[in-house]
Amino acid sequence: MPNLRLALSQTDPWVGDIARNGDEVVHWTKRAAEAGAQLVAFPEMALTGYPVEDLALRRSFVEASRSALVELAARLAAEGLGELPVVVGYLGRSEHASPRFGRPAGSPQNCAAVLHRGEVVTRFAKHHLPNYGVFDEFRWFVPGDQLPVLRLHGVDVALAICEDIWQDGGRVTAAREAEAGLLLVINGSPYERNKDDVRLELVRRRAAQAGCPLAYVNMVGAQDELVFDGDSIVVGADGEVLGRSPQFEEHLLVLDLELPAASSDHTDGLLLSDGLHLVRTELDGEPLPAPAVGASTAEGRGTVRAEVAPRLSDEAEIWAALVSGTQAYVRKNGFRSVLIGLSGGIDSALVAAVAVDAIGAENVYCVSMPSRYSSEHSKDDAAELARRTGLHFRTVSIAPMFDAYLAATELTGLAEENLQSRLRGTLLMAISNQEGHIVLAPGNKSELAVGYSTLYGDSVGAFGPIKDVYKSLIFRLARWRNEEAERRGEVPPIPENTISKPPSAELRPDQKDTDSLPDYDLLDTVLDLYVEGDQGRDAIVAAGFDPAVVDRVVRLVDTAEYKRRQYPPGPKISAKGFGRDRRLPITNRWRRG
Repeated sequence: MPNLRLALSQTDPWVGDIARNGDEVVHWTKRAAEAGAQLVAFPEMALTGYPVEDLALRRSFVEASRSALVELAARLAAEGLGELPVVVGYLGRSEHASPRFGRPAGSPQNCAAVLHRGEVVTRFAKHHLPNYGVFDEFRWFVPGDQLPVLRLHGVDVALAICEDIWQDGGRVTAAREAEAGLLLVINGSPYERNKDDVRLELVRRRAAQAGCPLAYVNMVGAQDELVFDGDSIVVGADGEVLGRSPQFEEHLLVLDLELPAASSDHTDGLLLSDGLHLVRTELDGEPLPAPAVGASTAEGRGTVRAEVAPRLSDEAEIWAALVSGTQAYVRKNGFRSVLIGLSGGIDSALVAAVAVDAIGAENVYCVSMPSRYSSEHSKDDAAELARRTGLHFRTVSIAPMFDAYLAATELTGLAEENLQSRLRGTLLMAISNQEGHIVLAPGNKSELAVGYSTLYGDSVGAFGPIKDVYKSLIFRLARWRNEEAERRGEVPPIPENTISKPPSAELRPDQKDTDSLPDYDLLDTVLDLYVEGDQGRDAIVAAGFDPAVVDRVVRLVDTAEYKRRQYPPGPKISAKGFGRDRRLPITNRWRRG
């Protein structure tokens, strides 16, 4: 059987920075060439970043992407890399009108191309366009209608883009009909909990359906709310994992694959499944035998056996996603430092620990803003976290400001409580403007779900690192992070008292969260059913939950939509995050769930 040395380049494209992304393609192609690769693939829309959203509707951006693609092909050849075929995603446009979708010629497309010997030798567009969850691709793109196949070193390699394998049929079935020896899929697949297991099952199933090995390359990094975890995988037709990249880090996965020899004499234009037309591109290269096991790997002569990176634990995976999302938002938007209101409570403590891991303690600034109701232990806990992590820390009491407001106007009850939160938000924004830090908001998903947050107070910020993390999970993550520090021989960042004490907003004497909300374990279970599970009130009650609790939670969630709309973005880790995933009207009288 012919051998093909494949390289999957798991990279972090930046949306809109076409020049930088092109440099990265050259850099990683050079590394692939040094490893003796005969084909290298980059993620979906690696040249423009992903998702580009309504940038796809700007003709200037589309044309910049198309021009950069041609220039990239020439540059690769000029730098001595032209003999290595490169598969790269980019933003393109259709050559023909799509009457079925009511779109004219020139409409944007999610495309990929093969670059070889200084030329763009083939182009194709994504066939299945996702239009669910965080995806709106029917808003931007028109689908492609080809199955591109490369004949390289005696092997037929079929090409696909992300959603093409998440849907039944399409390019997977067409690859089998074309008798492909390898199905290569480039992806921009966002992270959510347990998705690595879902992906593995998917690629195993699709490899069996295609009747050949399947190589899946994904991006890393983050873009606004979306985090990309990599997890690039190669599986055999029998489902055996042949190689797997680590999660949440850039990586070049290189491996030798023994693949079926190309035997099909199907011609261009052959009609395959789902109306796809076969388009074959012949690239030079005689079939090559597998290198001898144990031979020298110098100049690519020895067999390369790919690593199979171990999977992260659930907590480690989520932590990496939160850190990646925060780091990307700060770095890609040109900021250098962050500011956090550090109360001594669990939420702000976790946000601070995430920020330290993401951008370094020297770039994290925290302010304790005690009021007359702030406990001594909370003030001490905030200072202790700062000492343990080495971040910048100061104390600015809001008591004089609070007293001045109360002297000027009569406020009691909730209005008095919320005033404290808003004074803190105003103070944070003032420091942010003065010193140039961006503010990180500490709200968690449980609080955002039920509206247990103050507009223009604790919702102030440019980014919310834990906005998609339920409160019960906050405690798990804090304990995991401390245990991880101990395992490394480091000081645990979060004081034990912060984790063990009952949660409280400390806006009135002896206040506890449970005064206003159900126990968080119960609340989060009901929220998971209602938000992630989309189950109605009756279904949740039928599952054994107290009707009074369910009615209260459903009402709180439904009436807090206006608050969530005004909350800053934050990394998505769940199957259904607020905002980008879950989109409900603010004005809404439906109350049955």
